[in-house]
Amino acid sequence: MLKLIKLEYQKNQITKYIRNAVILAIFLCIFIFALAFLGIANDPDGTLDAAEGMNGISSPIELFTSISFLIFTSVMLASFIVSTYRNKTIHLMFSYPIKRQKILAAQMIAVWIFNFIALVATKLLLYTCVSLGSQSMLSSFVIDFQMGTLSFYLQLLIKSVVTVSMSFIALFIGTTMNSSKATIITSFILIFLTQANIGDLSLANNAIFPVILTVISLLFAWLSIRNAETKDF
Repeated sequence: MLKLIKLEYQKNQITKYIRNAVILAIFLCIFIFALAFLGIANDPDGTLDAAEGMNGISSPIELFTSISFLIFTSVMLASFIVSTYRNKTIHLMFSYPIKRQKILAAQMIAVWIFNFIALVATKLLLYTCVSLGSQSMLSSFVIDFQMGTLSFYLQLLIKSVVTVSMSFIALFIGTTMNSSKATIITSFILIFLTQANIGDLSLANNAIFPVILTVISLLFAWLSIRNAETKDF
């Protein structure tokens, strides 16, 4: 499996995705810093323009990193997997003396590992940037996290797992419709469903929702490969 994952990285030129992930992380860092310390989230009178319960800096950090990397992961899955269906190059891959399910699983795991590491690293960069900035600058948002606690890192890892795993739902839709665009569009729909507020109701802060969503995502991952051995591509 490790050899297959390494092969996927080589075949899809992983260095370009590393470059894009670094650029995305830097952009998010600059944006969050400006949001917190340069007043771009403030009303003209200087007060914070944020919904009730969203005045902590961790809320925009989690929101924008989740949006960015759910889309980023879906784009990678579309490139690694869905495009091979559309271009019929999947036939060459399935000519290898390896089970089709194992090949597809390796592709999915390769994308998942990359984006999980990239998302965790980006979040740590953003939180570190805000933490350092708060030592000498006044933040428009409440600094509502403590990087010295174990719970901070546990929550960061759990939320990252949920975000990246959600892309498997988009992958299933994309492979079913044989469309990379459908994969990416589904990721946008998932963002609206999981991050939007309806009045005071928000699924993003529901304690049970991440568990349910992860289970659903893994189910869709299984559905994406279960008929690979018999399906005519």
